[in-house]
Amino acid sequence: MNVRDVRTTLVKLPLDRPVGSSIHRFTSVGAVLVTIGSQDGVLGESYVFTLDGERLRVLEEMIISLSHHVVGRDVDATEEVWSAIWRDINFFGQSGISVFGLSAIDMALWDLRGKLAGKSVARLLGLRRTRVPAYASGGLYLSRTVDELGVEAQSLVAQGFGAVKVRVGGASLDDDIARVQTVRDAVGPGVGLMIDANQGLSVDRALRLGRRLEGLNLVWFEEPVSVHDHDGAATIAAALDTPIASGETEYTRNGFRRLIAAKGADILMPDLMRVGGVSEFVKVAHLAECHGLPVSPHLFPEQSLQLLGALSNASYFEHVPWFSALFLERLEMVDGFAIVPDRPGFGFTFDRASVERFRAAG
Repeated sequence: MNVRDVRTTLVKLPLDRPVGSSIHRFTSVGAVLVTIGSQDGVLGESYVFTLDGERLRVLEEMIISLSHHVVGRDVDATEEVWSAIWRDINFFGQSGISVFGLSAIDMALWDLRGKLAGKSVARLLGLRRTRVPAYASGGLYLSRTVDELGVEAQSLVAQGFGAVKVRVGGASLDDDIARVQTVRDAVGPGVGLMIDANQGLSVDRALRLGRRLEGLNLVWFEEPVSVHDHDGAATIAAALDTPIASGETEYTRNGFRRLIAAKGADILMPDLMRVGGVSEFVKVAHLAECHGLPVSPHLFPEQSLQLLGALSNASYFEHVPWFSALFLERLEMVDGFAIVPDRPGFGFTFDRASVERFRAAG
């Protein structure tokens, strides 16, 4: 079965409340939805996104410019398509928006493969598990006050999450400590607790913060310093007992190979649109496994859940509900675990009525 066409749609979704981290402030998310159709009309779907919908048209044009590499190809030829696009983007650079375009096509093609085979992506890759521990990442931002954090954390646990993540990198070290302590007090010792600095700290401040929080039994300390500072991340990882998690802004196996070589992370966090889609995510996960490292995907819950169902070194599943309204199906949670849907492809399909409601101008 060959690919018939590639289509794109632009959407923009407002957030319930503004999101604030140490480096970002935004009130909405925009996405390019990608649909790859087979000759008999079966559709594979994916999306890639931007904050506040910035440069959506640029991202869409990148995807369109690469679509000729998949149209007319065998639906199962994911490696052939990936390699052809990889060669094509060499001139513009094999990172950034070029890889976003590659990832969008690769993800939709994997979804299509699963639908045509009548199998989930997890089954195509080799099913390992049917549920994974989930943590709530769609809240506890720096834009929340300390008083709001405790209430919000309790609400997330009440929704069924067995772990939550709070952002740090605020006005002062003491402020960060107060924020994390508030969340720990609110959820109790039995709930997993992660912190995320979103690359906003210096090595010195990250070390001081990490040392003062080690008694709170953190699951991990995420992105303490700039993604470019592998040496600084390695210094922090070596000095703290708390595991360091990083990798959401690394591109392809090449970025992760450098991060692993520098010993800059104890837990790797590939992001589907930056890593190079499903095809490259799996390679990065296997590379991590060779070094005894777990992987925990960044965002893309509807797609990442299938990968966690197949990978033996999978860790926590990150849930952020920014794009949930676009899908007909809903995430299923049981006792703090996300259930890997045993439906064809990714197991989540676009709700065309919702897509129309959020459609953005081109």
